Amino acid sequence: MVPILLIAALVGADAPLRFHQSAFDVPAGWTAWSARAETAPRTFIDKVCYRGEPGSLAISGNSNAAAHGGWERVVEGVTPGVWYRFTAYYRAAGVPAETWQVVARLDWRTREGKRAGQPDYVYKVRREGEWTRLELAAPAPEKAAAVALQLYLSNAPLGTVWWDDITLGQTTDPGPRRATIAAINLRPAKTGAATESVRQFIQMIEESVRDKTDMILLPEGITVVGTGKRYAEVAEPVPGPTTERLGEVARRRGSWIAAGVYEREAQAVYNTAVLIDRRGEVTGKYRKVYLPREEIEGGITPGSDYPVFRTDFGTVGMMICYDSYYPDPARALAARGAEMILMPIWGGIEALGKARAIENRVFLVTSGYDYPTYVMDPDGEILALASARGQAAVATIDLNKRYVDAFLGDMRGRRMKEQRVDVPMPLPGWIP
Repeated sequence: MVPILLIAALVGADAPLRFHQSAFDVPAGWTAWSARAETAPRTFIDKVCYRGEPGSLAISGNSNAAAHGGWERVVEGVTPGVWYRFTAYYRAAGVPAETWQVVARLDWRTREGKRAGQPDYVYKVRREGEWTRLELAAPAPEKAAAVALQLYLSNAPLGTVWWDDITLGQTTDPGPRRATIAAINLRPAKTGAATESVRQFIQMIEESVRDKTDMILLPEGITVVGTGKRYAEVAEPVPGPTTERLGEVARRRGSWIAAGVYEREAQAVYNTAVLIDRRGEVTGKYRKVYLPREEIEGGITPGSDYPVFRTDFGTVGMMICYDSYYPDPARALAARGAEMILMPIWGGIEALGKARAIENRVFLVTSGYDYPTYVMDPDGEILALASARGQAAVATIDLNKRYVDAFLGDMRGRRMKEQRVDVPMPLPGWIP
């Protein structure tokens, strides 16, 4: 007996699609798939390993390093443009890299059985005891009338994966999730003191950002620029005097503010980006991980983490200037769920900033001195640019917008599943 609630056609053409299957006794509509017979994994119903009631869909690598494939089932009754939520549970053993070797996809199909649009990869996961829950909500593409639920195991010769509690159902269109972002282009000069440089930035906010905004970004090192002082001379605690002044602005305007300051903690001085919430409280900070030699020679200590922060409009991460020269900061922030990266910057290579946005499918917001101040979308297109001093780049973005490539599909989800973080990277400079 296989518990199934299945397809709108069985309960009326206008009823929302609802599919659920668990407690497998026989495949019941599922078929085994592999690109070639010689790369087919072993597929079977396992009555011993299951999540609720006996029976799960199992796939074994069968001692074949080339094995790729598993179970598929086509569900009819899909409507183009309607959103569907897919959830499933899996348990894996002997699988060294679950991120890409355990695969769930939604492969949309037309009435003729051809592919509609591009497959959506189910990449959001959460451990629940011995099982892992996968989930994804996505809209059916144009001309879609069905969807193939694909559950695979890839290139894990000693591995086995068990699938259970598989659900697909219509869900609410999330609609737009808009946020208005402002990035400041200002470079104070000959101020002689951090307090005066910060005052000019605050004045600039008041003069150039007149409408309500959700986030205001200031550049790197706002406490040192224009002062003629050394890093250690302007370093202060966080929270401290500068975050207190910025907090007053954030509280008065009802906006989040991010800015680069120099932070002192005991003997260490850090190049830090602070995040202040709408109430004026310091809600997070990021200490610059990649330091150029000038900062090392100036006595700065590097950070050691890539935190993300959940605001009331979305999840943000922060990088600072030289971090953009290396792929891992942005990659780590995206992996942790960042939808937007805020980057206070002094100067750098524009192409690298664009690359970080595109390769990680995130919005990138910059505020710089010798680098453009802009709001950029995940396709690397500049939505707003402050081309002159005394200007603000202001854009309203939609964090729920899907940036889908006609040939590659939604690369945010796809790259999460295809990125090979398991391949060892040699130590830089060490010659074997």
